[in-house]
Amino acid sequence: MTTSEPTTTAGKPPVVSERVVTTRAARANAHIGKHAQTIAIGVVLVLLLIFFAFSADRFATTGNLLNLLRQISPTLIVAIAMTFVISTSGIDLSVGSTVALTGSLLAIVLQHGWDPTLALVAILALGALIGFINGWFSSYQNIPPFIVTLAMLSIMRGTALRATEGYSTPIDGDLWIVQLGQGRVAGIPVPVILAVVVAAVGWITLTRTPFGRYVIGLGSNGESLRRTGVNTRKVGLAVYVLTGLAAALAGVLIATRLSSGSSNAGSGFELEVITAVVLGGTSLFGGRGSMLGTMLGALTLGVIANGLVLLHVSPFYVQIVQGAILLLAIFANSKVWARFGAVRK
Repeated sequence: MTTSEPTTTAGKPPVVSERVVTTRAARANAHIGKHAQTIAIGVVLVLLLIFFAFSADRFATTGNLLNLLRQISPTLIVAIAMTFVISTSGIDLSVGSTVALTGSLLAIVLQHGWDPTLALVAILALGALIGFINGWFSSYQNIPPFIVTLAMLSIMRGTALRATEGYSTPIDGDLWIVQLGQGRVAGIPVPVILAVVVAAVGWITLTRTPFGRYVIGLGSNGESLRRTGVNTRKVGLAVYVLTGLAAALAGVLIATRLSSGSSNAGSGFELEVITAVVLGGTSLFGGRGSMLGTMLGALTLGVIANGLVLLHVSPFYVQIVQGAILLLAIFANSKVWARFGAVRK
């Protein structure tokens, strides 16, 4: 029987078996194939940073970079939660409307004299409730998530319009809650700190906990997971609660940063979030998720938007670019990278 142990001869260095070398090469190739899209988006991000640093005078300044990170923090927070949803082969189209509703209601209740702490807890609870409704219809009633969340998109946006009458509601700048959107700790914007904490918790949860394994399992083969005794309905419900909660937090951050709540906030937000997730390598068909990829995807979108503005490109082109990136990301996700991964196997 042939072994793969290194062999030695007198006066000669150990000779590594060709089988060992082949195995190591196969493992390396498999690892690259598995993380090919994450590596690719990381390379693209670096190239974009270099390009805008040389083409836009103010891009590489500390002030601009911190402002960029603060602006993408709400997107990153919701994208982290959306990674769980999409990994289960679901989707949540209602996050943008939830951002609008929660930000508007926060401004309204504060204007009516609510304690800021109570208002914050109530708004986050509302976001979780919206997610619970999405998850209940999707997981327990077996209605396609696309239909459920599309309906909730309309309901939440309409409710926000009705609550505000179409007007922005100001938030008193003297309230402590405004610091969530405008404050800094050691020079770092508070939204950035919150986004980093959420990203770290999301990464640990997806990669180091049973819940994370259940999420991936639900997306790859839900029936097999159910037969092992896992309550797949609860897992499906939980991921939508997470996106609802994350969207509510994003609504709070955006409203406090702008010192006003508006029913027009979050327009196209769901497109940006889904693009960041898919761009990072999470499969729209479920069964594969990458938190690191999601972070890189959100950063890439933020860099593109910020860089184009500094280059005096019309902001209308940003949406065009985002839509094109989403289409290309889905194509790469389902065709190019899937085939690359299959070859590596």
